[in-house]
Amino acid sequence: MAAIKYHLIKKDSKTKARLGILETPHGIIETPVFMPVGTQATVKSMTPEELKEIGATIILSNTYHLYLRPGHKIIEKAGGLHKFMNWDRAILTDSGGFQVFSLNSLRKITEDGVEFRSHIDGSRHFFTPEKVIEIQNALGSDIMMSFDECAPYPADYDYVKKSMELTIKWAERGKRAHKNTEKQALFGIVQGGTYEDLRKECAQRLVDMDFPGYSIGGLSVGEPKNVMYDIVNLTTEYLPEDKPRYLMGVGSPDDLIEGVIRGVDMFDCVLPTRIARNGTVFTSKGKLIVRDAPYAEDFSPLDEECDCYTCRNYSRAYIRHLFKANEILAARLATLHNLYFLIKLMGKIREAIRQDRLLEFKKEFFKKYYRNKEEY
Repeated sequence: MAAIKYHLIKKDSKTKARLGILETPHGIIETPVFMPVGTQATVKSMTPEELKEIGATIILSNTYHLYLRPGHKIIEKAGGLHKFMNWDRAILTDSGGFQVFSLNSLRKITEDGVEFRSHIDGSRHFFTPEKVIEIQNALGSDIMMSFDECAPYPADYDYVKKSMELTIKWAERGKRAHKNTEKQALFGIVQGGTYEDLRKECAQRLVDMDFPGYSIGGLSVGEPKNVMYDIVNLTTEYLPEDKPRYLMGVGSPDDLIEGVIRGVDMFDCVLPTRIARNGTVFTSKGKLIVRDAPYAEDFSPLDEECDCYTCRNYSRAYIRHLFKANEILAARLATLHNLYFLIKLMGKIREAIRQDRLLEFKKEFFKKYYRNKEEY
């Protein structure tokens, strides 16, 4: 039996948006879905109970970071990542590829894998496609990623072509090494930079390998938004309808809506938690920098339309005070709000697809969110 099963429930008539259900060993996920990021086996400042309360059904954790600290063998001894962090819903782990390739001067790529130095203590390590599968098998995530090379932007055609070929070879090797297919689903990752022919070729070759799901990687790395949207639109054309599609590292409200319109089912991003810790929150009327001076005597909630715990109980003035005083509660309240905002947004997107009015919803949402802009 396969580890996951995707059911396509409804397609939007005017866009490529899909309403679906993803069955996993740790629960059912309604898609499209946003996945909060718990890099080091924790969504920064949130408890698993709080994540459940705000409606999170799946979170993401990071292979590279957990391999370096505390080590995948320790997590395996604990009974896997779910037990280790006390989270009984679904977990997706990335391959560590993005982190390793972000190290730049600290890494060396060969056909066999990547040699890199730890960002923690400078120690040497070697990731192969097989090693990355071994680590994720030990972590016990519901959904795993193939090891891929994430090409930088911009990069010339020949480099990206070689990088894509390597990603495909590594996907083949990872698929061969993955034995726990009944409990863990391995996704293939489509690379190819901003070159349409390479994206098409990569998608088609990965589809031929018959993965249970497909990720779109190598985007949101500095390319213009319209280019990203075009590549996503092109890539989903070549992905099967009966498998989930995951756009990696993308999670601003506008990107979520635009991604869904182009046929994406799953998203993750550190953005909501990272900006929350810096005092920036999402609201229905756009982003708000709550630590700024104008909010010192503003006793309204972060967002009048939000019913999260933070907005029901605290004012902008109080949260600004917490940030100014460097209190830990500031990050907790802002993080909870931002994650709730995006999870709630995905619920509204699903409802709009159900009612076949996603484009109308997009227009209404953007009109408020970008209220100072002429176009949306």
